[in-house]
Amino acid sequence: MTISFPPDSALIEARNVSLSLGPAPARVEILRGIDLSVSKGESIALLGPSGSGKSSLMAVLAGLERPSTGTVTVAGLDFATLDEDALAIARRGRIGIVLQAFHLLPTMTALENVAVPLELAGVRDAFARAEAELGAVGLSRRIGHYPAQLSGGEQQRVAIARALVAAPVLIFADEPTGNLDTTTGATIMDLLFERHAESATTLFVITHDPALAARCARVVTLADGRIATDRRRT
Repeated sequence: MTISFPPDSALIEARNVSLSLGPAPARVEILRGIDLSVSKGESIALLGPSGSGKSSLMAVLAGLERPSTGTVTVAGLDFATLDEDALAIARRGRIGIVLQAFHLLPTMTALENVAVPLELAGVRDAFARAEAELGAVGLSRRIGHYPAQLSGGEQQRVAIARALVAAPVLIFADEPTGNLDTTTGATIMDLLFERHAESATTLFVITHDPALAARCARVVTLADGRIATDRRRT
């Protein structure tokens, strides 16, 4: 299924992407001939049941996994031409990722966790920017706390601040409310959509929750590794 967008507005271009894992003859097809274009500034949900290939597609689009066939271009970069080091550099400043399990470094404070990507990029005012980002997600008074001293919702706020601090053009949020209660999860999503609107980033939410997907302007449904539907909210 091919979705057409003006080429000058496409942030992501995936063409004939497939992903197979494992040795033959037990090789498993995860993704099957995915064609997908995503424009700058979109909010898009990738919806589907467990095992449909959602997280695998995110990994391919984010350059965390190489497709078995096909091409992926993000922000004008052909990921197939880049080695692992170059991919890591390409993601830096372009792509932010928020995961269900937070993945904060337990021996670092909230401030240090958020400053890490900026420090790796050699940004001189890394801690000042990290502090400002934590303030933007409502954690000004918690910057010196370690992950174990924070609630689940606070840890996810730190993860969001870390994903946004380098001002990426693309944010992936993979089941960002999966480890949170309903009320906290709704608050976290409000925060993500607010920041998406403020910064005009492209927000790509991976979920199995139709109610969450409905908050996005566009919903792409995966089934058995293929795009089953692609709809925009009217």
